[in-house]
Amino acid sequence: MSGKRIYRSSNTSILSVEAVDAPRIVTSEEFDVELSATYERVGLRPGMLESLVGIRERRWWADEVTFADGAAMAGAKAIAESGVDAAQIGLLVNTSVSRAHLEPSTAVAVHNALGLPDTCQNFDVANACLGFVNGMQIAAAMIECGQIDYALIVNGEDARAVQEHTLKRLTGPDVTANQVMDEFATLTLGSGAAAMVLGRADLHPEGHRIIGGATRASSSHHELCVGDIEHMRTNARGLLEAGLELTAKLWADAAGEFAWAEGMDRYVIHQVSQVHTSGMTTALGIDESRVPLTFPMYGNIGPASVPYTLAKEAQDLEPGDRVLLMGIGSGLNASFTELCW
Repeated sequence: MSGKRIYRSSNTSILSVEAVDAPRIVTSEEFDVELSATYERVGLRPGMLESLVGIRERRWWADEVTFADGAAMAGAKAIAESGVDAAQIGLLVNTSVSRAHLEPSTAVAVHNALGLPDTCQNFDVANACLGFVNGMQIAAAMIECGQIDYALIVNGEDARAVQEHTLKRLTGPDVTANQVMDEFATLTLGSGAAAMVLGRADLHPEGHRIIGGATRASSSHHELCVGDIEHMRTNARGLLEAGLELTAKLWADAAGEFAWAEGMDRYVIHQVSQVHTSGMTTALGIDESRVPLTFPMYGNIGPASVPYTLAKEAQDLEPGDRVLLMGIGSGLNASFTELCW
């Protein structure tokens, strides 16, 4: 059964990983000011986003820039940094949770913006905050079966719309404390973009090898966090507890195949909050000093958070460093991927 949860990669490397910041900074203090009357009326205290969750600010895109534009900008940076000719890319996977419409896919807009060839397959993969890691796995499988030589994985997220709707709703005269807490996680989200180029390791010895990883699902918890463009409700405590239980099982699954518990040089954990990060490091015995953080200044950027954090940390990594990407998404699904930098 372990073969269904454990996977190995033999010939796939990361050639580049890049992040793009959304330009408008929105502080948690601004949200507190907007919700001050509600907090006072329902008996909640301001400052929870910063003092409890650890998020001081997040980003929004400029008025004329969409999340798909951000994904395309990140993709262009990743292609340029990889040194790969765009004409050689055989796969584009967009992993954004954000949606402007149901069809066509966001991938076609990014494909067009980047001028990728008509031989480049393109599609969306959606799996909450785990989508980017899943996109990497699909691309690696296609590279290793010989279907493609290069893949581009992109993600752009825009938290502005759902946060504006949430703030408007939570300032209503009939809002209760329970409603505020049900929607509180929405205010932790952020906007941004990330992209990664993957290629054949035998053609790129300078690349960063994908070693393999493990996956696990716990879909009985699929109603703990449910959202759309205007409204997201989250059972934050239930999601945290179920997520920690799932990742502990995944960790145990992988122990016979990977030496993660012996210590990686970096643990790139999905960026949710300080509570989530501390819970994860404590449960798994991880040295928190080896966990780079982006959520304090950028919030939870959904599927972009793992590659975004990796991109921000990449300049401090040394050849041979062991890196573990630790993705988890509402639903619940979890997938860890080991890299040799």
